[in-house]
Amino acid sequence: MAGVDDHNVGGHTPGEMGALNEVDLTAAAVDVIPPEVVAQSMGQYLRAWFARVKGGDAGVLPVVAALIAVVVIFQIISPNHVYLKPVNLVNLFDQSAVIIVLGVGEIFVLLLGEIDLSIGYVAAIGAIVAGLLVQPSTPGHADLFHNWPWWGAVAAALLVCAGIGALQGLIITKLRLPSFVVTLAGQMFWFGIMLMVIGTAGSVSVASGSVVPAEAGLYGIIYDYLQPEISWIGLAVILLLLGGSMWLRDAGRRRSGLVAPPVGLTVAKIAFIAIAGIVVVAICNVDRGTFKPIYGVPWVLPLVLGVVGGATLLLERTQFGRHMYAVGGNPEAARRAGVGVNSVRTWAFIIAATISGIGGIIYMSWLGNISTNINGGQYVLFAVAAAVIGGTSLMGGRGRAIHGLLGGLTIGAIYNGLYLLGLPTWDQFIATGLVLLAAVAVDALSRRSATSGSIARV
Repeated sequence: MAGVDDHNVGGHTPGEMGALNEVDLTAAAVDVIPPEVVAQSMGQYLRAWFARVKGGDAGVLPVVAALIAVVVIFQIISPNHVYLKPVNLVNLFDQSAVIIVLGVGEIFVLLLGEIDLSIGYVAAIGAIVAGLLVQPSTPGHADLFHNWPWWGAVAAALLVCAGIGALQGLIITKLRLPSFVVTLAGQMFWFGIMLMVIGTAGSVSVASGSVVPAEAGLYGIIYDYLQPEISWIGLAVILLLLGGSMWLRDAGRRRSGLVAPPVGLTVAKIAFIAIAGIVVVAICNVDRGTFKPIYGVPWVLPLVLGVVGGATLLLERTQFGRHMYAVGGNPEAARRAGVGVNSVRTWAFIIAATISGIGGIIYMSWLGNISTNINGGQYVLFAVAAAVIGGTSLMGGRGRAIHGLLGGLTIGAIYNGLYLLGLPTWDQFIATGLVLLAAVAVDALSRRSATSGSIARV
């Protein structure tokens, strides 16, 4: 997917774009050009959006509908209707955080039509590095591998994960080996390295109430909270910055005569983000404690949203992101257009591995340790499932960071609901597998519908 010429979109100048009629909006143009680019009013945007859905490009609509359905069903059948209570909703997000982050990382390679089967154990390596570096050294035996501040330990862990991603990416691109084989070998290799590093101890812990500040800092990613006042102030600052940047960017494009979303769409996006933020902070600020008061936004929430937001900016607002979509859509065309295909592929594996390191650190915070019992292969499957359920295509060229968030929340919602019902683990895997199969079927059918529609119009 190459960049769109702002001055001549689909053969139309900005003035001509405003004159597109309803027939134009339901023709072939809307299959190629996003509705926010084609439309000059909310009415035109909605008609173009419905035309794209009818043509097979439903976007995030299926996963949003599935998530709503899951929530409604479990709220009805859960004991004492506890599913939508604040304590359970916060727990649901905590349980989903690792899957969301790993899903976002996997999206970077899936966009290229590749796959990374190693990120589960790469995540474990990152967690082990961070966990070991914050441990106190033996009294009287100071060394370079203990007593690190938590932020230094996290930086080192992510650097190690990035190195692993670079190694695997270079093997894939330079030797032209299938990513499936290389990362499957990587899964087994890094699992062995994990066992060797942990050794007979069996785990690396970051216990609650630790007297070591850095260790307590890593544990607090899940179990420490922002004060309610700080939560509201933080939300206000984020809304001001995000909403202001969206408004100024779109308004600037309109003043310059470039194509831009309708004013109503910009306002609707800002309003939706504001309402969602207010609801989330309000839920988190309800007292969830049983023996002592617990309220506030857990640190993991802004961390995960930061990962999703950063990935979104990288994919949708940078040249590198446009190159990724170009390579995923048609690598040969991208190469002829001057895109460094091998470089893009290598960086995709580096980014995926680095993000997986964040997921591993969150996992260690959630359980309080990282041990040899971690099933990295299972988390790889969850990561791929989250991306695909969210709307990312396994064929490459189509996917967004938000898909990892929505897909991960859907898997987490299913897991959480079945756990509340006291159902065994196998039911959780069966349900997730069925949802994944449905998501892949929707993707295949939408592509088939879009292809047949294009052929029919030709």
